[in-house]
Amino acid sequence: MRLPVVAIVGRPNVGKSTLFNRLIGKRDAIVDDVSGVTRDRNYGECEWNGKKFRLIDTGGYVPESSDLFETAIREQVEAAINEADSILFLVDFKSGINPIDKTIIDMLRQSKKDFHLVINKVDNEIQKNLISEFYELGIDEMYDISALSGRRLGDLLDRLTRNFNKYEVEQVEDRLKIAIVGRPNVGKSSLVNALLGEERSIVTPIPGTTRDSIDSILKYYGEEIILIDTAGLRKKSRVQESIEFFSNIRTYRAIGECDVAIVLIDATQGFENQDQKIIDEVIRWRKGLIIAVNKWDLVKKDQNTAVAYEKAIKAKLGSADFAHIIFISALTKQRIFKLIELSKTVQTERKKRIPTSELNEFLLGEIEKSPPPATKTGKEVKIKYVTMGGQHYPVFIFFTNHPKEIADHYKRFLENLIRKKYGYVGVPITLSFKSKFKGAE
Repeated sequence: MRLPVVAIVGRPNVGKSTLFNRLIGKRDAIVDDVSGVTRDRNYGECEWNGKKFRLIDTGGYVPESSDLFETAIREQVEAAINEADSILFLVDFKSGINPIDKTIIDMLRQSKKDFHLVINKVDNEIQKNLISEFYELGIDEMYDISALSGRRLGDLLDRLTRNFNKYEVEQVEDRLKIAIVGRPNVGKSSLVNALLGEERSIVTPIPGTTRDSIDSILKYYGEEIILIDTAGLRKKSRVQESIEFFSNIRTYRAIGECDVAIVLIDATQGFENQDQKIIDEVIRWRKGLIIAVNKWDLVKKDQNTAVAYEKAIKAKLGSADFAHIIFISALTKQRIFKLIELSKTVQTERKKRIPTSELNEFLLGEIEKSPPPATKTGKEVKIKYVTMGGQHYPVFIFFTNHPKEIADHYKRFLENLIRKKYGYVGVPITLSFKSKFKGAE
């Protein structure tokens, strides 16, 4: 089920990030705790009265040259309009109407998208009586709020989510969803086109929440698989920052919607910092992870090239060295359908559950041989019981007398034990430590 996308737009210093943080962080009304995932500060998932939506903060870009100021704002708003189903247009009560506000609202009108004029920094009812200036923007329905204190946010959210559907947790998508993600120009679209261009594939468009992003169905030996392509954001001017920002947003959204993420790397450029950031995001979302080194046909090779290349990548991955690594060429179609087989394998691993009795028999025996280190105060740490949780990805729950005192290196030791015994290749696993299980005394 696709969630509606809501973007917060406006010129700098009107309080966009403050509103974003308020909506994401207000735990008693709006939740950002989906499957234990930590969200990026510019992209979050919110809930209001049983209705969930994705929230984008467009703040943070301040151009160095004043000549580029209006262009930069326009690019952010255009990109937000393309991505969003609904828009919160924020203005500043204290500084009044700015010419850029008028430019933005003209763009919003032309877009025909659902948008709401939000007057921020209205701290009380007395100030509310002074907002008449903003009727000059030609909007009858305005919402005066204080993002800092949370004043009147409930009224705004009621209106914002009025036409959103209730989120039904039990609604499950059975088809495997694979996201193709990576830095610009690594060959994401070429890979998707190569996969869909085979005679055995059938392409069906799935309407998305954006104008220029469409997911596709690959029918692979009778099985329908959803491909989520993150490419396609058009460059509109020399100002790159806004486009790059929304390219990242699209990547985050694709990761959030998929089961398995294929992170594409350009073999001619090597493994870069941005690749690691994308991989970190996949792990935070607890999605299946495959690293595909594309353009392998352009690399001069001998019999040791692939081994050395893979070793160099794993050295940089650190604790993410559980990922599958495969060398492909979207141009020549070399091993591209092996990606589909690997994705299916990874998804099977994500769903794998180990019987509690087997877990305890194996892990408790190993823990007894190599017990956790004592606490800083010298108290003995005992792990008495292990079980599995997690509906969509594997979570191993360890019951112990000192759950907050488990050292990081010992957590890594436990994870390595689990992986050596049970595999979970390509799958991030979560270790959770809770107070001692009474039934295991």
